[in-house]
Amino acid sequence: MELGLATFADVSGSIGPRQRLANLLEEVKLADELGLDVFGIGEHHRPDFAVSAPTTVLAAAAVLTQRIRLASAVTVLSTADPVVVFEEFATVDLLSGGRAEIMAGRGSFTESFPLFGYDLDHYDELFAEKLGLLLELREHTNVTWSGHHRPPLENAGVHPRPVQQPLPVWLAVGGTPQSFARAGKLGLPLTIAIIGGEPARFQPLVELYRETAEMSGHDPATLPVAINTHGFVAETSAAADTAFAPSYTAMMSRIGRERGWPPMSQTQYEALRSPRGALAVGTPEQVAEKILYEHELLGHQRYIAQMSVGAVEHSDVLRSIELFGTEVAPLVRAEVARR
Repeated sequence: MELGLATFADVSGSIGPRQRLANLLEEVKLADELGLDVFGIGEHHRPDFAVSAPTTVLAAAAVLTQRIRLASAVTVLSTADPVVVFEEFATVDLLSGGRAEIMAGRGSFTESFPLFGYDLDHYDELFAEKLGLLLELREHTNVTWSGHHRPPLENAGVHPRPVQQPLPVWLAVGGTPQSFARAGKLGLPLTIAIIGGEPARFQPLVELYRETAEMSGHDPATLPVAINTHGFVAETSAAADTAFAPSYTAMMSRIGRERGWPPMSQTQYEALRSPRGALAVGTPEQVAEKILYEHELLGHQRYIAQMSVGAVEHSDVLRSIELFGTEVAPLVRAEVARR
């Protein structure tokens, strides 16, 4: 089981983008020192998140770290140029000595569509076309290609080439069955964002992914699955809630207002925090138990926790990362190995 972290680099009232990015690099460096496996950095084009250019931050992380894998979480491929995406990640791969990964997704926010001149009516069509081009670019140095949403390429050379052949591309999905089936059909590794409800509801979708992969001629045993949830670790359950819950519920309520959801209640938080809910929050033993429960359901090979949510104090996040690396990770790895 690979264990890692992800962040959207939330900006709060007291922490602006400059300090938030400095904090982020401190988080990545600590995760690397603790022997965690992967760190993902999200792409957003909003005032409440500091990273609109994840490859720039990943490049900075590449020269500060030694072994941790460095990924987007996610690259909003629908509104990006796949040539630029490939070249930037190839550069991160070279700087890191072969540790870069692309998590490609359609994105859960829509600000990038008007920003870069794309029509939301083409939401899925854009993603499918650009994903196809990205996969061509990683397979061939010179590419001839044509589509509807980008100028054609005629024997175009794309450089530099990465260390890894091929450069890893994961398909990042929410809860849409079509997205799981697409990943299976293409034979791509899968990352699932579980941001609410119960992880058990994703079990049939993971089965759909593996069945589609097999029907498409891919061996499901060779296709890793990752899950990404919100999580936080502290010495006691109460301390975890004190540090994490106010910021988390405020963030979810703020986003909910944009989407017409009611504010998150304490009852909802406690349901998510329960043994069958999506949140991995509590003591090291409780968080390990939640990850292992999810592993029983989904059989995934990678778990990623998103800890620095909203205005959670940086010192508390660093302590959570430390406990995750020194106490949660050994418990989870030992039990998965035993299984």
